[in-house]
Amino acid sequence: MSKVPTPHIEAKLGEIAETVIMAGDPLRVKFMAEKFLDNPVQFNGVRGMLGYTGTYKGKRVSVMGHGMGMPSIGIYTYELYHFYNVKTIMRVGSAGSYHPDLHLGDLVIAMGACTDSNYAAQFQLPGHYAPIADFDLLRGAADACEKLGINYKVGNVLSSDIFYSEHPETDKWIAMGVYAVEMEAAAQYMNAAHCGGRALTICTISNHVLTGESTPSEVRQKNFTDMMEVALSLI
Repeated sequence: MSKVPTPHIEAKLGEIAETVIMAGDPLRVKFMAEKFLDNPVQFNGVRGMLGYTGTYKGKRVSVMGHGMGMPSIGIYTYELYHFYNVKTIMRVGSAGSYHPDLHLGDLVIAMGACTDSNYAAQFQLPGHYAPIADFDLLRGAADACEKLGINYKVGNVLSSDIFYSEHPETDKWIAMGVYAVEMEAAAQYMNAAHCGGRALTICTISNHVLTGESTPSEVRQKNFTDMMEVALSLI
């Protein structure tokens, strides 16, 4: 018996492309579809988690929301990889900078994703797993940034389960060379590894943990287009 539609995605088989670009905010996804895709068709609206399939420069691609945090992106990426024959998932998100040279609007490309989450426990590994990006996607994203003249860094991010921490330990992550903090890449990378898919997270710096600078939500929805163009260049 077919496992689609799933409890969270109402699309039929064939309605989602093999490459999906995801964002936490469904309104960012709607903006992406309307701005960049030709003939976008909505395939999902369950729980307000919008998804669209269209073409970009003649290539078929889907864009979809994933919500906030590892449990949420874990569900959506699992279903996309396992039930909808998706091969590649690229996430375009926002992150808080831990680095003095990563400013508002700059990009961080997550080569690896540290985490304080227990997400990996389900795999019953005999040690600690290091979630990493697909190298070809990683290299392509860095090359695209160079060609487009975008300020960026490639390195480790922290995928944290906690947005409001009672005991923040930012200095310890900074001491280990972590560039920025976000909330999803580690689960995305683990799911991709477990099912043989490809994954990459590209984040725009939306706030700076060290200086307190930040950008409003409307700007994050509609103005963070550099990371979208980089991801679309890789399809």
